[in-house]
Amino acid sequence: MNAPPALTHPRRARSRSVAGLVMIWLILHLGCLFSPGLLDDVDSVYIEVAREMMLRHDYVTPYIDGVRFFDKPPLMYWMAAGSMQIFGAYDWAARLPLSLMVLALFLTVYALGVRFFGERGGFYSALAMATSLGPYLFTRFYIPDIMNALWMTIGVHLFLMALDRVKEGRSARWPAWGFAAAMALNLLTKGLIGIVFPIGFVVFYLLVTRQVAALKKMWPGSGMLLFLAIALPWHVLAALRNPAIAMPAGLGLPARAGWLWFYIVNEHFMRFRGLRIPHDYGQVPIPLFWLMFFLWLAPWTAFLPSALLRTWHVLRRRVVADAIEYESSLALLLWAGMVLGFFTLSSRQEYYSLPALPALALMAGGVLNAADRREEPARKGVLRGATWALLPLATLVAIACAHFAMVAPKPPAGADLADLLTINPDQYNLALGHLYDLTGRAMGFFLGPLWGVAVSMLGVGLGSWWLRRSGRTHAANLVLGISMCGVLLCVHSGLDRFYPILGSKGLAEEIARVLKPGDRIMLDGELTSGSTLIFYTRQPVSLVNGHVNGPWFGSFWPDAPRIFETDDSLRAAWAGKQRIFLMTYNDVRRADLERFGPVHILAQRGGKTVLSNQ
Repeated sequence: MNAPPALTHPRRARSRSVAGLVMIWLILHLGCLFSPGLLDDVDSVYIEVAREMMLRHDYVTPYIDGVRFFDKPPLMYWMAAGSMQIFGAYDWAARLPLSLMVLALFLTVYALGVRFFGERGGFYSALAMATSLGPYLFTRFYIPDIMNALWMTIGVHLFLMALDRVKEGRSARWPAWGFAAAMALNLLTKGLIGIVFPIGFVVFYLLVTRQVAALKKMWPGSGMLLFLAIALPWHVLAALRNPAIAMPAGLGLPARAGWLWFYIVNEHFMRFRGLRIPHDYGQVPIPLFWLMFFLWLAPWTAFLPSALLRTWHVLRRRVVADAIEYESSLALLLWAGMVLGFFTLSSRQEYYSLPALPALALMAGGVLNAADRREEPARKGVLRGATWALLPLATLVAIACAHFAMVAPKPPAGADLADLLTINPDQYNLALGHLYDLTGRAMGFFLGPLWGVAVSMLGVGLGSWWLRRSGRTHAANLVLGISMCGVLLCVHSGLDRFYPILGSKGLAEEIARVLKPGDRIMLDGELTSGSTLIFYTRQPVSLVNGHVNGPWFGSFWPDAPRIFETDDSLRAAWAGKQRIFLMTYNDVRRADLERFGPVHILAQRGGKTVLSNQ
């Protein structure tokens, strides 16, 4: 295959497009920063780790509930801790850095789209990224995957810039160093995947285009030194401060283990093979994982068949007149395929495909831009996607939401949403597992969001289709993006109403209101079932029958606090003089504890009850 000719750069960003993307971010992300409260599970776990890091002034070894916690690299903790140091230990302050990273992702997708498709194509690519379902859903809680997507997008762009300079006979030093820095930050964000994906992309791209020799001119030596200067210090310090210690027998652990074994071997290589100890995560079947990957770009997914067909036609040509068209097609296909291929072979959650989502958004932006320019295959393909996919599906969703809004009974005053849901604990290891709990009766709690989605979907489907059919493609894309802003705001409103099921901020505040020195807080179950209690009460929490998962490995260190209790030790404490607050999901716990002392109900919400013995 012949390498494409050197690129020219006639394309420029426009302030109006940037302002539009910033406005969408202000509405959807900064505007939704203050509600709901932190979610139980990883959201509050990672933010509580950051708070304890700030309090301990120890930015090397993460702790949760006073116990070492080695599951993730530190950059997301450092960012949340730094924000809380500036603004105070509030949930919105901890979330702010992730929100800023989302804005950076929109703008980097825009910049790469401008390179590939011109200003209009860059705007459409970023608009798709900003208003699609997946990026919004998976920034409602504090996980690193959207940051992983950001570093990957920056890395791809910087690598291509460096390659341009090599082909033009200029120094590639600055983009090459930028690539090394982005890769180091990715490593500190998501672990070894942070270097596997960008290195894999570079290797595959250079092999396919037969430009491996260009790598020698991309400052690999100094780039490696810069990468190590950024990424290596934390890894070395974490290993030195948490050396291997003796482990209990019979648990599947090595005789001696520390940070190095748990974080490098267990959390990376054994997780890849599905053998991580303990096994604390769900496993999405491969077909569902691929389906969700395309679902996360909804509603812009409707244009992907045309985009993929266009990509295939470009790559079939051995000599390509338009170097940028060749470059974009190859880069985006390799990018998405590499991420999907990796997680097809590895353990996977439904949101692990997010690092590849910018590639799909860019594909969609490219074909929409081609349709704008009246390229006949693209125009027809985009119109077919709008007619046969977007219009019927959006109409169906609008009808379904309006139906539920009309027939769902209005909940009585004081009703608890939890009483109207089903319980599907087998699904709760999945990020969106609680959606399986929804019933027709529960829809009465969501009348406003349901009507909002129904109306917005008319713009997503019928409105944008009518404009596109009339030849006003730019207006159609704008209406689609604006309508999706309405849909996503309704999603946020729905999450607010569903919050008592997913988080325990209100219960934690009830405890904090009456908490006195010497009182003790307990959680009936593992940490993730009520991890918001620690953040909002600012107190350690003991776990009854919760010696599993998150703090399990760190509990083997001699300095770990005694936070793990059993049924017997709970009963003994309940009969004592110390006041105990117990948050439980267990309906029979109250009757059990009444045999050992008084039981008072402090608060009930979302299927959870706070009991006290005084």
